[in-house]
Amino acid sequence: MNKTRLPFAVFFICLTFAASAAEEAKPPLIGDESDGSRAVPAHWIPLLDEAGVEISPGDDPLLPFSPRQTCANKCHSYETIQTGWHFNAAANAAASRPGHPWIFADAASGTQIPLSLRSWPGAVNPSQAGLTPYQFALLFGRQLPGGGFVESASSSDPAETMRQFVSGKLEINCLACHNADPAHDQAEYAVQVARQNFRWAAASTSAFAFVSGSAKNMPDTYDYQMPEPPSDPKLVPPSIAYKNGIFDDKKRVFFNIVRKIPNERCYFCHSAYTVNEAKLGEWAEDEDVHIAAGLACVDCHRNGLDHNMIRGYEGEAQVSSNPLAPAATCEGCHLGVEGSDAPLAGRFAAPKPKHAGIPLVHFEKLACTACHSGSWPQHQTGRVKTSLAHGLGTHNADKSNDAAPLIFSPVFARQSDGKIAPHDLVWPAYWASNEEITSMLTVSSWRFWDSNRAPIKQSFRVTPIPIAIVIQAAAKVREASAFASITPEFIQTMLQQLASDSTLPGRPAYISGGVLRRLDETGQIVVSEHEAAKPYLWPIAHNVRPAAQSLGAHGCGDCHASDSPFFFAKVAVDSPLASDHETANTMIEFQGLRPGYLNILAFTFRFRFLYKLTLLLSAFVIAIFVFTVIVNNINHWMNGIIRNDE
Repeated sequence: MNKTRLPFAVFFICLTFAASAAEEAKPPLIGDESDGSRAVPAHWIPLLDEAGVEISPGDDPLLPFSPRQTCANKCHSYETIQTGWHFNAAANAAASRPGHPWIFADAASGTQIPLSLRSWPGAVNPSQAGLTPYQFALLFGRQLPGGGFVESASSSDPAETMRQFVSGKLEINCLACHNADPAHDQAEYAVQVARQNFRWAAASTSAFAFVSGSAKNMPDTYDYQMPEPPSDPKLVPPSIAYKNGIFDDKKRVFFNIVRKIPNERCYFCHSAYTVNEAKLGEWAEDEDVHIAAGLACVDCHRNGLDHNMIRGYEGEAQVSSNPLAPAATCEGCHLGVEGSDAPLAGRFAAPKPKHAGIPLVHFEKLACTACHSGSWPQHQTGRVKTSLAHGLGTHNADKSNDAAPLIFSPVFARQSDGKIAPHDLVWPAYWASNEEITSMLTVSSWRFWDSNRAPIKQSFRVTPIPIAIVIQAAAKVREASAFASITPEFIQTMLQQLASDSTLPGRPAYISGGVLRRLDETGQIVVSEHEAAKPYLWPIAHNVRPAAQSLGAHGCGDCHASDSPFFFAKVAVDSPLASDHETANTMIEFQGLRPGYLNILAFTFRFRFLYKLTLLLSAFVIAIFVFTVIVNNINHWMNGIIRNDE
């Protein structure tokens, strides 16, 4: 080491330790610690812009308030909050149960790709698909809570950096959950994101602010702090107006903030609608039994200041630091936590299930949700539309039954813990580069199993081609050949178009319908199986049905009949290619079970009544025989006593 740099290095190290110690010694803010009161403090607070400057109603220009500055300036630790489940997807790549992915769908290029920042098998990281944080925010910001990945990540593209200065960043939108004002309009948030008004989006949802204009139409040189009229009078720059009378004499504004988040706030991002031909809507479906009993979402899905939300699945305690995770599962509420000193069964008046007559093996092989959650299984798996996939609740959401992406539910599949549970399923369809390799990949529990659960040999791996490149290539192909839909000829031409791009590694391939298509040496399409083409599944827990409506309520035949949907329902294959729709999978292919064994087991259930009757009669005959023997022995013993007395 250069001796002249040693003192500076030592100084820098000492300064770093001093800064760390100061950070650790930083006292908690007003709202970081509770005094134990269940009452909610009145939130009369000043509005601060993103620079931390207090906003006055007479300011020119009038700026939107910043949730980060307004909520976290003196009251709440923003850095702690953004470590929570809704914000830490990029930082929290630890193993956890797969959840609902973000799904990018583009009909023109035949793309339907599940995306996630978490390391969930089968989901593609947005960066692998060529999406920057800014682009991801534009696509899915409609129902993003902000913060984390879409706020802190910087762009390597100078043009995108300029756009971020114009539009701002999506900070954590505290109001999305905690605002109890009935005039709160979360759908307006989606409108502002589409206009690239990231800086104004949170304020637009409140009942006292009105946002107009669009940053999307402004040039990269636009300065929101010193705005100048655009050269085109038809273009309206983003601006905000605050409702008259909302500021008190201390320039404070009242926020109707609650700790216990209303269910409607959760529903905006977490609704699921069962598709039906009659389009009956949500009024035709019963609410989750817990909601009907008076519980709120946050009664079970709890968190502290760190917003480490409990997800509520069995085994979560092994990957979550939330101390309430063990008690927030189905068993935790209804049966209690094993080994606990205090009796925890019956939380929220949860009844203790008897499960009379159900063999114990069911609890080893099935999750609670297998019998109690989701729609009643049909012989052809139904479909659902969800908020995250279809933008439910936003303006101009596609209300058609066939709106992409198609999500099939319920699919009874084996989880990583070995138990069968209901899942939602989406088939991926995207363009990728494949490179030759030789390896042995063990089939994961969320994917298809072969009959022997053997490892599948893989001869090449695939990497998604950036979405922007795919869309450009599809536009060129359609312009040159006028393809009206995704056909084998379109796929062949697209693969040739992508193969001509020297910047792409390997050879191009197309994944759809559960298979991978690529060109051979003669330019013809070759179809093969590949792990990347398998469907993406994520477990579902709601809506929970009461015991009287659970699987098994009609008897063992609900599952063990020879045509039971639980094992033998057909799961359709979704693909932009029409010919893929001719195939379908059976439910047992997702469960790792042998159809022959299940057919034999189901056949025996036809004679289950005779079997039970035979056992009952046999027991009765044996009981009579034993009774007769006992009576004869007693008589013999009594006769012996009488003879001895004589």
